[in-house]
Amino acid sequence: MPYMLLFLFRLLALVPLPVLHAVGRLAGRAIYALPGKYRERLQANARQAGYTDPAFPGQAAAQAGAMIMELPKVWLRNTESLAKTFSDDDAVVEQALAEGKGILYLTPHLGCFEITARYLTRHGPITVMYRPPRKAILAPVIESARSTSGLNAVPATLQGVREFVRALKRGEAVGMLPDQVPAQGDGVWVPFFGRHAFTMTLAGKLAAQTGVAVIMTAGERLPRGKGWRIHYIRIPGPLPADPAAQALLINQTMETLIRRFPTQYLWSYKRYKQPAGAPPPPAAATPPDPS
Repeated sequence: MPYMLLFLFRLLALVPLPVLHAVGRLAGRAIYALPGKYRERLQANARQAGYTDPAFPGQAAAQAGAMIMELPKVWLRNTESLAKTFSDDDAVVEQALAEGKGILYLTPHLGCFEITARYLTRHGPITVMYRPPRKAILAPVIESARSTSGLNAVPATLQGVREFVRALKRGEAVGMLPDQVPAQGDGVWVPFFGRHAFTMTLAGKLAAQTGVAVIMTAGERLPRGKGWRIHYIRIPGPLPADPAAQALLINQTMETLIRRFPTQYLWSYKRYKQPAGAPPPPAAATPPDPS
């Protein structure tokens, strides 16, 4: 069964990108039309961020569908996908590379976050952190996706963190998702779009300990299947010493990047959930997270 899924992904990877995006958008809207927790959470998170236009949630759901359908192309047709990827801001990376201290890339659930790390390998090797798939059926597909030259994927474990530190000490780049809800003890409650969210402290600690450049980045999905544009925002250093201040600065920079193309953020993500064992958010009046 897992290899049947890999075969299906390989077939889908042959489909033109405009078709994949169009099918994904239709599927995304169809799923959003169904009543349920997904629809409620997407609406609530978008409204929390100030996006109150009634058309916005449907547009975001369509982009989420396009994100899923583009995965076979990005994972299994690397050269073809990168040929459709560009950036107007590469000078930001080049300046950071010239400093010779390594780079910490922070890539939120925005646009095509799978293409971003692949594009960044043009500047040198990069080590990225991932969470192993919960379903074993996805393992062969994920393994094929990790076979890109210059891209080293490590698990989100203590061993993975050690790999990160070693890569940064070599002056290389590492990448992680800054809006992924951390486990107990690995985060702090700080505002994200005006509501407290349990936010990882690992990114800030790595930057503070190593003095590397910190760059927020995301791959904007272009219309009509034209490809992706990579965006960068460098976070000024040095970062504050306090972990909560570090996390707040990262969240604020993330908000700035998301507002460039907000419908492409994964608003359905359970960003405001309280992980098991984590302390409650400081504001008792914080509304419950639809789940």
